[in-house]
Parts: sequence; C-alpha cells; structure tokens
Amino acid sequence: MAERLIPGDIAPDFTLKDHAGREVSLASHRGRNTVIYFYPAASTPACAKQACDFRDSLATLQAAGYEVLGISPDTVKDLEKFVAEESLTFPLLSDEGHHVAEAYAAWGEKKNYGRTYQGLIRSTIVVDPDGKVALAQYNVRATGHVAKLRRDLKLDK
Repeated sequence: MAERLIPGDIAPDFTLKDHAGREVSLASHRGRNTVIYFYPAASTPACAKQACDFRDSLATLQAAGYEVLGISPDTVKDLEKFVAEESLTFPLLSDEGHHVAEAYAAWGEKKNYGRTYQGLIRSTIVVDPDGKVALAQYNVRATGHVAKLRRDLKLDK
C-alpha cells in the first residue's frame, strides 16, 4: 500500500471511465481545485448519503472554484445506475482494479466485526490547480463529511 498523501505531495495522475463511459483524467482538471473522494460502494446507504451531500453542496463548491470527482471500485454500469437513482450531478469514476485507490492510499486493511480484510478506505483528497495535494483526509465518516470538508476549506464563514 502506498503511503498516505500529505499536503504538498504531487497527486498521482489517473485516467478512469466515468458513469457514462467517458474517460476522465486528473490532468484534465489542471488549473482547477479538485475534490477527489473515494467511497466503498455505489447504492449503499452511507455512500448514497455522502454522494447526496456532495450533490447538494456542489453549487457552493463550484462557486468557490472546486470540482468534485467520486471514485469507487464499482463498474461503470453500477455507477450509471447510482447517478440516476440519486440524481447526481458530478462524475463518478470506476476504479475496478482499485489501482487509483492504492496510489492514493485509499485501499488497505480494514476491520469489521472482528474480520480483517482489504478494502476501500473512505478518503478525500483535495488537489490544487498545480496538481499538488492541498488536503488529505482518511477514514472519514460518510455522514457529516462534506460539512466538515467545507469548514476545512473555509467555505462556510
């Protein structure tokens, strides 16, 4: 597993397919602040709550100069369904092989009900216009995370 990213690190570049099958790369977001959030599984209650919180805050985030990308190990087909179910208005990217999650240290050992396994660690990385990590948050909670992120980015005054 890669070491956790810290502010100032160069964000690993990637190209993934979005929920509509289009390729999206981090390089195409150069010149803009980009919020990349990793979540475990589309169409689950906690992930839906988090995605809807991003959807509901998207206008404020965009007005402050931030784009949002969600990344999970789901298939493009599952992401397409999730976007439709929740009326999401930002790209969700498919990382089926979890290579991007690994590069961002968002894939690793997890424990649940006494069982240890490898899985996606709910994480959010903010990349600045120059491609450097501005903020890295790991093991975030789905509920309330977007509000905390907005405070950390000083968008709520």
